[in-house]
Amino acid sequence: MQNIFGFLFLASFGGLCIAIFKPTLLNQWLRQNWPKKKWIWTMASTAFVFFLLIGFTAPNRSADKVPDSQQRTQQRRQEAPDNVPAESDSQPSVQEQNRTTQQNNSVKGEFYSVIKVVDGDTIAVDLNGKSETLRLIGINTPETVDPRKSVECFGREASNKAKEVLTGKKVRLEADTASGERDKYDRLLRYVFLEDGASFNKRMISEGYAYEYTYNGIPYKYQAEYKQAQKEAESAKRGLWADNACVVQTNPAPAPSPIPPADTATPKPAVVPGVDKDCKDFKTHAEAQAYFEAGGGSSTNNFDRLDSDGDGIACESLP
Repeated sequence: MQNIFGFLFLASFGGLCIAIFKPTLLNQWLRQNWPKKKWIWTMASTAFVFFLLIGFTAPNRSADKVPDSQQRTQQRRQEAPDNVPAESDSQPSVQEQNRTTQQNNSVKGEFYSVIKVVDGDTIAVDLNGKSETLRLIGINTPETVDPRKSVECFGREASNKAKEVLTGKKVRLEADTASGERDKYDRLLRYVFLEDGASFNKRMISEGYAYEYTYNGIPYKYQAEYKQAQKEAESAKRGLWADNACVVQTNPAPAPSPIPPADTATPKPAVVPGVDKDCKDFKTHAEAQAYFEAGGGSSTNNFDRLDSDGDGIACESLP
């Protein structure tokens, strides 16, 4: 449409020029007998009308204008190979996603009340009205509550530190698909973050209360951070890495039992010469043993009857 109005504008403008310089030609072509002034006004008015129509029908060039940054992006997309994503379509790396997630979680997320601190790496929280025991991922502290083991070096200190930091507090929990949901004791496996966004797991390692712990060699999300934290704690000799953290104390030997006075010693039974006894003649092992030691087993016959295996213990079958 704009092209048609442009053509008509050029035609009317040409007619205006002819009306100015050769109005007689217009009289001959159009079989009119108008004066020059009338031809000029007619052609000028027609040219002006078509000029306005061209302006109204012209497209909005400013709306179609693309910013330089978008033009460069479109150009890169066109020039990029088919198997390479354009820059604006590329996905962030796993490390960038982890950093973004950790930053977001430090300021928002659901928090749960700590019910109990079992030891340095195990706590219980109120999880939507249910008490759940959690085993912290990526760390291990010396044992204090395992009935199969004695209290290990720096175990009490680690447990006390966890109680100091977590008792009565709220924490945010984070799972890790690499570690799984629960361990073999049905404890939830989680990272624990404090209300200020700090990682409790990493703090225990950094301050020397825990070791970095990789279960079955399976990498986990914060493994590199925890390993580096342990190296720094070792170098600085913090906590359990200190030179005097685990000094072994030698317990003195127990004092020997006092020898009872002669008048309170158990009297040995009298041995009847020529009388052979066997185990059925005694009610208890102690009675038979006393008789045997008093000489009742001196004869070959009695020796065989009271101590048949020759180990010096008489009538072992008796209570």
